[in-house]
Amino acid sequence: MPRKLTTLAKKKLVIAALEDIKARDIIAIDVRKVTAMFDWIVIATAESARQTKALARNVADELREAGCMIIGTEGEDSGEWVLVDSGDVVAHVMQPAVREYYNLEELWNEGKFDKPINSSVPVAKIRSRR
Repeated sequence: MPRKLTTLAKKKLVIAALEDIKARDIIAIDVRKVTAMFDWIVIATAESARQTKALARNVADELREAGCMIIGTEGEDSGEWVLVDSGDVVAHVMQPAVREYYNLEELWNEGKFDKPINSSVPVAKIRSRR
């Protein structure tokens, strides 16, 4: 039976798994006051389809190793945008053009944003996207 990590511990585990494989522009958004579907969204940029898939796989592997259940993954075939759903934390790993086009930060702009990690974009620009 999967053990229950706290939501914050799960979010930190997802971020660490992304950092392990050099994801860029990692941002976590607390959406508890915006939706009941999940608590956190973690968005990260990967430079290639191979890296996108590797990052998503690492996130899923680390969560499973910690005893968490993966509800589902989407997008592994193309590698442009891979989603890993672990229930209360959902990770989106995207190539730069896809991330810019879909602009999830704008979609979830009512959430509370953590400080960006491994960011190649100035914080002011991330905030101006919202």
